[in-house]
Formats: sequence, structure tokens, C-alpha cells
Amino acid sequence: MPTLSINFDPAVIAHLMNASGDDTVHVTLTLGTGDKPPSPRQTVPRGPLAALMRADLLEAGTVLTFHQRRANRSGRAVVTPDGQLVVDGFATPYPSPSKAAEAVTGTVINGWTLWHLEDGRTLDVLRRELESRDSQQTPPASQ
Repeated sequence: MPTLSINFDPAVIAHLMNASGDDTVHVTLTLGTGDKPPSPRQTVPRGPLAALMRADLLEAGTVLTFHQRRANRSGRAVVTPDGQLVVDGFATPYPSPSKAAEAVTGTVINGWTLWHLEDGRTLDVLRRELESRDSQQTPPASQ
């Protein structure tokens, strides 16, 4: 009979220990053989967050949060390796920051300006930082 061995990164264990009963925890399993853990399959980010991830301005596992004091609403989401957002309390990942924000707020809202990184920067700030980098790297047009 085959043996099933499941290894979790310590960050996953820490997250599970701090999770409340309302949290949704997503776990991905991959098949491996022998004593060696399987090599992670390369996941290519796509969608609106892909450019930020390719530029190393945003990485998988980053926690994004927001708090709307007047509406007494807050949200927490984690960036997936493929560039989606897993929002606490929702089973399905969202393809864009705005769709993820809409799921929490119940209204159409600009998720780029709503979601914040731990350091306080919004996704919109990261996007403008990337645009600034790109414009500085673009050679001037010849005349």
C-alpha cells in the first residue's frame, strides 16, 4: 500500500494556527515519488497582477488588506502564484483586485486603490512604480 506524506511550509502551519473558524485555507497538493519532494511546477502569473509579479514588485503569498472605517468593513487577501487573489471567507480566487474588493464590499470599487500591502502602499502605487521604471528604461525615439 502506498504511503502518503504531506509536508507543509512552516508559514502554512503558522497561518493554520492563527486561522479562525471563518477563514478559508487553500492547499495545493502535487504528486512526487520517492524520498525527494517534488520540484515545484513553474506557475506563470497572468491577469492584471502579472506585470507586477514579473517585475518583482509583488510576489505570491503577499498579504493584502483594507479597512473602510465609515462602512466598518475590512478585507484580507493573499496573492496566488498565478496572479489571482484568495480573499478570506471566499472559496474562489478572484482574477483582479477590483473583483476581489467587490466580493468583500458588495459594491463596484477600485481594488487597485483599496488593497494595501503591509507597508501601506496600494497596488496602484506599485503599478505607477512599474510604469515609472518602464518609462526610464525606454530609449528616447530617434529624430
